[in-house]
Amino acid sequence: EDMERHIAYDVGAYDLAQHLGTLLDGPVIASNFSRLVIDPNRGEDDPTLLMKLYDGSIIPANRHADADEIERRLNLCYRPYHDELARMAALPHAVILSVHSFTRQLRGRPPRSWEVGVLYADDDRLARPLIELLNTEGLCVGDNEPYTGYLPGDAIDTHAIGPGRPNVLIELRNDLIADHDGQRAWAERLAPILERALEASGL
Repeated sequence: EDMERHIAYDVGAYDLAQHLGTLLDGPVIASNFSRLVIDPNRGEDDPTLLMKLYDGSIIPANRHADADEIERRLNLCYRPYHDELARMAALPHAVILSVHSFTRQLRGRPPRSWEVGVLYADDDRLARPLIELLNTEGLCVGDNEPYTGYLPGDAIDTHAIGPGRPNVLIELRNDLIADHDGQRAWAERLAPILERALEASGL
């Protein structure tokens, strides 16, 4: 049951990203392991890199994971992902779009009203026109919601913010992209908006 929940992976995000990659003619890099194994979007020194308790669920295989086991998972899963991300991010004129999904309601928490969240740090050159365009579409948009777009040492900080590369992170509510039809429909809806936002940004 837990492996079908948001705690294990971003529901719908992989196929949404694949569709967007096709429509925008851009490469897509994705992890092929659950974040319960190791979270590829966290920094190596982040205490949430390996979760032992997540949204009320104990993660059995992580309960007794020691430093050697964490290092094994870093080498097996985490570092190859970051090596590829670094290689692609270094291409000329790279713009990094990070695609995620969020759960409508965490256990014991109120429901989240946003359909899409746009996350960013200090560099909001792409985020601002994107938020404006999404609002124009009549969507309920979270401005740095459901959480802030900056986490020191995370993937975006390492490969985009630090080197000064244009970037934005989008979060789709996962009930909207839980199936193939939803994933394709949202990709087709978002792709032209993303292109217009990039043009408006002047990047």
